[in-house]
Amino acid sequence: MTLMVDVSTPTRRSGGTRTRTWAVVLAACTGQFLVVLDVSVVNVALPSMRTDLGLSAAGLQWVLNAYSIAFAGFMLLGGRAADLYGRKRMFLVGLGLFTAASLAGGLAQEGWQLLGARAAQGLGAAVLAPATLTLLTAAVPEGPARTRAIGTWMAVGAGGGAAGGLIGGVLTDALSWRWVLLINVPVGVLVLVGAALWLAEGRAGERSGRIDLPGALLVTAGLAAVAYGIVQTEESGWTAAATLVPLLAGLALLALFVLVEARTAKPLMPLRVLAARAVASANVAMFVIGSATFSMWYFMTVYAQNVLGYSALEAGLALMPTSVAIVAGSKCAPRLMARTGAKNLALIGTAMAAAGFGWQSTMTADGSYLTAVCLPGILMMAGTGLAATPLATLAISGAASGEAGLVSGLVNTSRTMGGALGLAVLSTVAAARTAGSPDAVDLTAGYALAFRTAGGVLLGGLLLMVLWLPRHGSAKR
Repeated sequence: MTLMVDVSTPTRRSGGTRTRTWAVVLAACTGQFLVVLDVSVVNVALPSMRTDLGLSAAGLQWVLNAYSIAFAGFMLLGGRAADLYGRKRMFLVGLGLFTAASLAGGLAQEGWQLLGARAAQGLGAAVLAPATLTLLTAAVPEGPARTRAIGTWMAVGAGGGAAGGLIGGVLTDALSWRWVLLINVPVGVLVLVGAALWLAEGRAGERSGRIDLPGALLVTAGLAAVAYGIVQTEESGWTAAATLVPLLAGLALLALFVLVEARTAKPLMPLRVLAARAVASANVAMFVIGSATFSMWYFMTVYAQNVLGYSALEAGLALMPTSVAIVAGSKCAPRLMARTGAKNLALIGTAMAAAGFGWQSTMTADGSYLTAVCLPGILMMAGTGLAATPLATLAISGAASGEAGLVSGLVNTSRTMGGALGLAVLSTVAAARTAGSPDAVDLTAGYALAFRTAGGVLLGGLLLMVLWLPRHGSAKR
């Protein structure tokens, strides 16, 4: 059953169809905004959470990690569930769980309650995020209209990540830390009601409602273990048992997952999906770009606060131009794609981002806002916005109709896992250069080395895309 009728059908119901299509776009974009926002919105509220709930330093770190691990670990399962059980159904389930968990976290009276709520938020986000993209691809026919819809989805998601620090700072200063979670509740309820009324159900592929449980357990446990190992590097380093054991266990589980998928009759992730050149190359490129660019917000924020002396709210305001830049890049991408092609635009955007990272790596301890924060940040994020939309478009257009949710989950998983790994690695690079010194000059040198390393990663990704990305999403080899 299709989710929507073709928006180009010239019938007397075309106005109603367009209204319903834009309702899909609005619901999907709002869901994506909430999912990405909650990766970063709690950062500035952490000190208040610690004071109010008596969290330890390790517990405070897990306010962030509980969400990201659940999010990354369950996203592939969430994407397949949207294909099997219905896009609207899984959108409502994911958003409902996310909203309820936000309420529980905002009302938490003990630290363990907050951590449990954040993990439940991550699980809801893992179900919700793939459903948002499959809703768009099912509602809008392939072509310029779909490209514009994906560009809007990318822009809104990027805006959510970029605005997290500012929104968190305003809510924490004006109300309390609880509102960085409670703000999701009225928005979530409103979108739930609208989605229930306006969205039509649809699914693709098998209708048996059965899912590959062994594969689901293996990939979820494997991704969660890898994510856990990654976040342990900040506290324990890369050679400690606390890091190596979960990393190696996670990789072993993922290898076992590949073996199971190759042998099972109805796999969670048919390996033929990755045989499509567009799907495989676009996901690898998304992983590489995410590993470099996700860390930008963290390092720019700590540079502004720890070196330039900005408050949390001032740091959020200082990064607003970069937030606008990534949204603008994502919104301009569909029009530019029509002229340059998806591959060429991905290359242009990645090159721009690499140039911005190179510029940012010249930062100094007494740098001015314009040349040390604003302009290089705009270049980095405008390039990221231009690159992300064509990569997502290539990946989705290379998928079979019954596997759009799965590929959507892969795209989100690639970006999320890339970001988590990149932040952990670059934090280690910065810490090694700083060597624990609180001096502004040493801190700046560490941050600059992280940006320089990220720029090198982007240049490597650029070469990979030149050699591997197809010019059309349907390329199979």
